[in-house]
Amino acid sequence: MAATKRKPLSRERILAAALALVDEQGIEALSMRRLGQALGFEAMSLYNHVASKDDLLDGILDLVLAEMEPPPPDGGLPAIRRSAVAAHEALQRHAWAAHLLMAPGRVRVARLDYMEALLACLRGAGFSADTTYHAYHVVDAHIVGFSLWQAGHAAAPAHVEDMREWFERMIPVDRFPHLHEHGLQHLDDGPHRAVSAFEFALDLLLASLEKLRETASA
Repeated sequence: MAATKRKPLSRERILAAALALVDEQGIEALSMRRLGQALGFEAMSLYNHVASKDDLLDGILDLVLAEMEPPPPDGGLPAIRRSAVAAHEALQRHAWAAHLLMAPGRVRVARLDYMEALLACLRGAGFSADTTYHAYHVVDAHIVGFSLWQAGHAAAPAHVEDMREWFERMIPVDRFPHLHEHGLQHLDDGPHRAVSAFEFALDLLLASLEKLRETASA
């Protein structure tokens, strides 16, 4: 019987496999050896398509950035909202990405394009350069910062088998009544589950920007 022919390597195939590996096992799990095993090739074969592990990290970060939707310059605050939600959802799908996005020196062209688009949309919405300076920072900080916070709270500690028992032991109701009440909301269903905390804060932020714009134009 003829041997099954392996699908040839390409940069696109390597990056797709790396992204899947990191999404499943975390950024710490990524190595050329492990990626080569997943693809059925020796690790050295990968270097014909990616220059280094750093190049690999840049490549998978670019794939995440490609899932985001920069706002058009004439889209106004509704476009900024849609863009922010899409960016947050991309960072949720790839929980490791927000941290890598903020790593010193890891500046990607797609990230610069997003920043430029957000600034242009704010200016196109009628905000002054001075107001845009602050508005850009709070919107971008909400997208990335909330995603970082959420990634840190996404999973229970590795040693915990019974989350509720661990919670009751760590946050006793007699000492932390309000924190205990809040913690139970994370564990139980209720009307609060129908609201996205990210979007709740985003809407407050955008409403404040709208009020600033109205005040400036009055």
